[in-house]
Amino acid sequence: YSEGQIGWIPYILARADRVWEHNRGWSDSRDLVPEPPSTYYYRQIYGCFFRDRHGIESLDQVGVDNITFETDYPHTDSTWPDTKKVAEELMAGVPQEAVDKIMRANAIRMLSLSL
Repeated sequence: YSEGQIGWIPYILARADRVWEHNRGWSDSRDLVPEPPSTYYYRQIYGCFFRDRHGIESLDQVGVDNITFETDYPHTDSTWPDTKKVAEELMAGVPQEAVDKIMRANAIRMLSLSL
């Protein structure tokens, strides 16, 4: 998900899993969706952000392996020309291993780049 930030993801995952669990007894979802929706998110989906303090504070639920930092240049709501400063402020206090994933490694993996 691009340009959508990440702070909303924990709520959607919790809600989707609850609806999935609640409806399994009477719908045909048991065969169509055998695992909780959050399982598919953590395995297959990436979100990105450029200014989302709430999302960073929710990394455990958002999934440090499922997000990337975006610059969104040249859009008017991007962080340019202060992108580096914004990124450093957002990553302050985040463990270096997580920073490496968010700022580089996740994008490399998502795009199957050979770097």
